[in-house]
Amino acid sequence: MLNTVAVIGYASPLEATSGSTVEFKLSSETLRSARVEVVKIRCGDPDPAGPGVKLQAMPSAIDGDVGLTHQPIHPGSCGLVDDAPVLRNLQSFSVGCWIWPTLLAAGEQTVIARWRADTEEGWRLGLDAQGGVAFTIGTTSGVHSASTGRSLMEREWAFVGASFDALTGEMRVFQHSLDRSGGRDCSGLGAGSAPRQVAWPRSIALSFAAHLRDAGAERLGAAHFNGKIDRPRLHAAVLGADALKASAAALRPERGNPDLVGAWDFSDAIGSDGFCDHAAHGLRGTLRNAPTRAVTGSNWNARTLHWTEVPDEYGAIHFHDDDIDDCDWSTCLSLQIPEEWSSGFYALRLTAIDVGGQRVESHVPFFVGAQAGRPSARLAFVASTATFLAYSNSAIRLDLQPTEAMLEQLLVLGLDDAYLQEHRELGLSTYDTHSDGSGWCYASAKRPILNMRPYGGGYYQMDTRIIDWLDQTRIPYDVITDEAIHRHGAQLLAGYGCVVTGCHPEYYTQQMLDAFETYQNNGGRHVYLGGNGFYWRTAFHPAKTGCIEIRRGLTGTRTWEGEPGENGLSTTGEPSGLWRSNGRPPQRLVGVGFDAQVFDRGCAYRRLPDSQDERAAFIFEGIGREEVIGDFGLRGGAGGHEIDRVDARLGSPPNLLHVATADAFGSGGLASPEEFGVSHRGLGGDQNAQIRADMTFFPTSHGGAVFTTGSIAWGMALSHKDYDNNVSRITGNVLRRFLDPSPFEGFEPASEVA
Repeated sequence: MLNTVAVIGYASPLEATSGSTVEFKLSSETLRSARVEVVKIRCGDPDPAGPGVKLQAMPSAIDGDVGLTHQPIHPGSCGLVDDAPVLRNLQSFSVGCWIWPTLLAAGEQTVIARWRADTEEGWRLGLDAQGGVAFTIGTTSGVHSASTGRSLMEREWAFVGASFDALTGEMRVFQHSLDRSGGRDCSGLGAGSAPRQVAWPRSIALSFAAHLRDAGAERLGAAHFNGKIDRPRLHAAVLGADALKASAAALRPERGNPDLVGAWDFSDAIGSDGFCDHAAHGLRGTLRNAPTRAVTGSNWNARTLHWTEVPDEYGAIHFHDDDIDDCDWSTCLSLQIPEEWSSGFYALRLTAIDVGGQRVESHVPFFVGAQAGRPSARLAFVASTATFLAYSNSAIRLDLQPTEAMLEQLLVLGLDDAYLQEHRELGLSTYDTHSDGSGWCYASAKRPILNMRPYGGGYYQMDTRIIDWLDQTRIPYDVITDEAIHRHGAQLLAGYGCVVTGCHPEYYTQQMLDAFETYQNNGGRHVYLGGNGFYWRTAFHPAKTGCIEIRRGLTGTRTWEGEPGENGLSTTGEPSGLWRSNGRPPQRLVGVGFDAQVFDRGCAYRRLPDSQDERAAFIFEGIGREEVIGDFGLRGGAGGHEIDRVDARLGSPPNLLHVATADAFGSGGLASPEEFGVSHRGLGGDQNAQIRADMTFFPTSHGGAVFTTGSIAWGMALSHKDYDNNVSRITGNVLRRFLDPSPFEGFEPASEVA
C-alpha cells in the first residue's frame, strides 16, 4: 500500500493558465524532503475494474528534491479588532452581547476578550467548563474570576455581560435568557473582585469567539466559542444589566455618547471578511477562518426568510472551533506553467521512502485551464471544480449513520480515510457538520484536499475516467473549469463547437447556468454525461478564488438542514437551495433532472421508440435495434448511482427525443425528497416507474443541441472490454456528430416574431 499522506499540500491558485504561476504549499510531519515532478492526469481512479491510474510525467523546472517541514493548521474562527488607545486605556468598563451557544460540552470558551494566554493578562468574557457565563481579569498579581454558576441552554438566546469597577475592584457578571418559558430560564448573576486600577497589557487585539495566545496575535488559543454572537457592546463605564442590554438593543447607537467604546454590527458587510463599528472610535474588525454569516440574530422575528430583506435581524455570526478557510502555509515551490502545456488535470507528484521503509506517493492537484478566447480544440471538457470543492474532504461515509445500509455493503476504508479522521483540522465538506452539529456552508481550495487527487475516491476520479476515454479515442479537447465559466461567462464557451459536462456537475452558480443557456441557444452543443447535475444553487466567493458557499434548504437530498431563515447566501445575497426550487430546474437546460439515488446496483439501458426516429440515427450507429446498452460498469450497469429523468412539467422541451432508458433498479432505487410529497410504500424502484435514467437528444436554437445520459455511472462503463463496448460507441457517435457543424434536420424551426 502506498503512503499517500506522509506529505500533503495544496496549490494556489487551484487553476492556472499557460504562462501564469502556481505555488505549492507542502507539509510533512515525518519527511525532511521528497522528490517532485509534475504529472498530467489521464486517469486518477485506482479501481481495478477501470483503466487504472495513468499519469504522464511533464518535465519542468521544478523537477528534483524539495525540502519539507511541518506546517500546522490552525482551525477555529474568530473576529479581531486591532489594538487602539481607547481599548488599552480602559479603566471601569462594561461588556455584553447576545449569544446562542451550540456546544457547551466543549469546555471553557471565550466570547469577547482582550487577553493573552501566555501571561494570563487582560480580561475576557466567556463560558466556564460547566456552561455558565464567566468573567476573568488577569493582572500581574494573579487571575480573578466571577461566574454565574448556572449553565446556559444550547441553541437558546441569552444576553450575557460583565462589568468592572476600577475604583472598587468589583466584578459583576450576568446572563439573561431571552425566552423564559417552559423551564428555559437560565438567568443568573455572579460577582467577584480584582485589584483596582488595572494596567492592561499592550498590543493585544480585541477578539470575538476566541482569545489570543500572545501579543503577536499570530495564533489563536484553544478557547474557541461555538455558536452565534450578536451585537457586542463595550462601554467605558459601569452599567447594569438592563442598561447594557438596552445599548445592544439599539441598532444604531446614540450619537455623541462619550462612554460608548464599541458598538459592533455584524449585519453590515455580510459578504466580506470585515465587520463595522457604529461607535465614534471606528474600531472595525476582520474575521479569520470564515465563520458563517447571514445567520439570524436574537431579534429575528420569522417574518422573513432571507437576510437581504431585513439585514438588521441578521446581525449575528456563527463561529465554530473547526472552521478553516485558508491554511496560510508558506510556499515551497513555484511553477510558471509552460506555454506548450495543454490544458487538463494536473498534479505535483511527491515521492519518497518513509521512516518505516514504505513507499510514499502523494499528489497535490491543480488544473491548467484553457484561456478564454484561445481554444486549441473544438471540444471542451468542463472540470466540475465547484462539485469537487463541495465534496472536498468528505467524511460522510464515516459520520453518516446509514451509509452501509444505503450502499448495501461494508465500507472499505483507506489510509486517506484514517488520516482525515485523525486530522479534522483539514476541514470537511459541505456534506459534513461542524463539531456543534451545524452544517459546513463554505469550502475552500486553500487547504489539502485528500479526495481531489489521484488514488483518492470521489467524483474527481470519476471525471478522469471520461478524460481517459477522450485520450483513448484521440478526440482533441481542451479542459476548462466551471469556476472559469463562472468568472468569464458565455465567452469562455463560445469558442467551442461542443462542450462536455462530466459525471456529476451538481453545484452550479447562476453565472454558470446563464453561460450554458446562452451557449446552447447561440448554437453551442452540450453533451451531459452524468447524473444529478445542475442541482444545488451555489456561489463562488466574489473576492476569493477557489471558495464556494452552499446552503441546504428544506428540500433536496441533503445530509444536514440549515437553521430556519438561513437559506440566503452570505457571499452574494442570492437564495440557495435547489435550482428546481429557484425556478430553474435542470430539465429546462438539459432535458433531464435528478430523480433518484441507486447505490446498491446499476442496470442497463433499453432503446425506446424514439431511438428508431431517423433524427436519432446517428446516436445508434452500430447498435442493434434490440441491443441491451451498458449491462456492465459500476455495480453492473451504465445506469446508476444517481440518475436523471425527463419531466415535461419541469421543463423538458417538447421536441426532445427520449431515446433510451434504464429503469430496472429494484427496491434500492430511492426517489429524491423533492420527487414526492407524501411517504408511501411505492417509492422504491421496484414499484415506482419514475425512477429511471433517461437518455435524450434535442436541438436548441441556431443549430445547438443537447445529449444526455442521465446517469453518473455512464462514464464508469466507457473503458469496459478495452473501450470496445456500446457505451463507448454511443458516446463517440454523439461527439463526432456534435462536432460536425452541419444542422440537425427534421426538427421544426423556432418561430420568428417580426
